[in-house]
Amino acid sequence: MSLWQTLPLPQSQLCLSAVLKCGQSFRWLSVGEEYRLCLRDRVVCLKQDQSNLCYRTLLPHSQPSLPQQQLAEAETRVWLEDYFQLGVNLQKLYADWAARDKVFSSIETRFAGIRILRQDPFENLISFICSSNNNIARITKMVHALCKHYSAPLVAVSDSSDPLSDAQLHYHPFPTPSALAAPGVENRLRTLGFGYRAKFIQQTAKMLIDTHGSDHLVEQFLAGLRNSSTEDARQELLKFMGVGRKVADCVLLMSLDKKEVVPVDTHVYQIAIKHYGLKGSIKIKTSMTPKLYDEINTKLFAVWGDYAGWAHSVLFTSDLKAFSAHGIEAAETSLPTPPPTPSPSKRKKIGTATEASDGDFNSASLPSGTGRGKRRRVS
Repeated sequence: MSLWQTLPLPQSQLCLSAVLKCGQSFRWLSVGEEYRLCLRDRVVCLKQDQSNLCYRTLLPHSQPSLPQQQLAEAETRVWLEDYFQLGVNLQKLYADWAARDKVFSSIETRFAGIRILRQDPFENLISFICSSNNNIARITKMVHALCKHYSAPLVAVSDSSDPLSDAQLHYHPFPTPSALAAPGVENRLRTLGFGYRAKFIQQTAKMLIDTHGSDHLVEQFLAGLRNSSTEDARQELLKFMGVGRKVADCVLLMSLDKKEVVPVDTHVYQIAIKHYGLKGSIKIKTSMTPKLYDEINTKLFAVWGDYAGWAHSVLFTSDLKAFSAHGIEAAETSLPTPPPTPSPSKRKKIGTATEASDGDFNSASLPSGTGRGKRRRVS
């Protein structure tokens, strides 16, 4: 078993419990105090405290040599820095957004450490095809079903959440494009509960393989969209079955480096109405036209700037019902300490000042989360 390695990183720069559960990636498993993800050649295990991100690497070899393990840990660290985009100073971005936006300022402490992941583009594309009219729990179930049925297990690891159990957890990488492009995939996925998404997944994978010829070339093509303009990359994604504007924008933001893109769904539409002056009603079902979608993007970009997509993810997370209690303790401890209660003899002299102070203190309310954990289009 590999030893834990430590990367100094405060939770204000990365909060695993938020980032890995807020609807960006759907394959991280929570096992005890760890989060685990199976890549093509290893399982990455993470945990953190207030000041450090701890990681270890599980390899398919039963007993890797010391040089093999040391190389693997060095590679994992490079992967972590890329995947979590640790070169971006999140605290600086939060300070900028809070200065621009009083709504963001009201939640920045509770929802600290939420950054955009830089995911594998093919996995990200297929995952968000699954997201159509769906919620995070069901998307997660579908993505894990894809791995279980179309990718061989790489590593079996004991379930550390139960020290008395000798049960093994089997970790599967995400399927390759060629595995999902096979003719029988659609019918099998329908039996697994994917519904109409089954055809979209199989046809998208087939289109990629037919066009580019191999898994490696498909991955090379998709990763190459990072070098295209936002609009050119979006148009390429819109060619695939099951990919509309919102799904394409999720992929642009979460795997193709288009940090300014704001994917618009029900949550974001409602946030724009409640807090950013968009005309409309959150009680009336509204058709998301291209004009309205662009209007919301333009409005939110004007508020948040070049990293608008990153800021949107924080607001999106704060609106999810599953996060209604997230970070409350942290927010309370960060508030200024109220002044001591004055003695009766001094109350008359300073009563007005004390009331004003208390009034300011109590007025700092947070926007309530009204979402239900959906990654859903407005239709």
